[in-house]
Amino acid sequence: MQVREILRVKGATLYTATPQQSLASAIDTMAELDVGSLVVMAGGKMAGMLTFREVMQALKQHKASPEALSVGEVMVCEPVTAFPEMEVNDLRYLMIEKHSRYLPVLDGDTLMGVISFLDVAKAVLEEQSFENKMLKSYIKNWPDEPQV
Repeated sequence: MQVREILRVKGATLYTATPQQSLASAIDTMAELDVGSLVVMAGGKMAGMLTFREVMQALKQHKASPEALSVGEVMVCEPVTAFPEMEVNDLRYLMIEKHSRYLPVLDGDTLMGVISFLDVAKAVLEEQSFENKMLKSYIKNWPDEPQV
């Protein structure tokens, strides 16, 4: 299974913020949409990623209210990315190795969507369930061996 298949099932809805936006409004957006990340866009291109991890680290480090910080001060400027042809196993290893729960998917310079660790888990579970059903069906309908 490839990343493009996960995106096709998940959909390519993107939730975004701008670098100038206050961290407080980004937090509100994430909470309202029940998402763990926002793609930070500037000039029509991805400028970075904001996840709850960066939010928590910023609040602890700066000891400031979220109104006093901007998304641009907190975001990851060069996030780890995936590409549509990447195999899911490679994606899982990359996410684990880089401790990234959310990866933007780029096709060249075009942002295709964001894949979360939850999206990967769901896709793998569905694929395994389908394979399991197929194998059980095959075993149940196993042809009789000819008697010799």
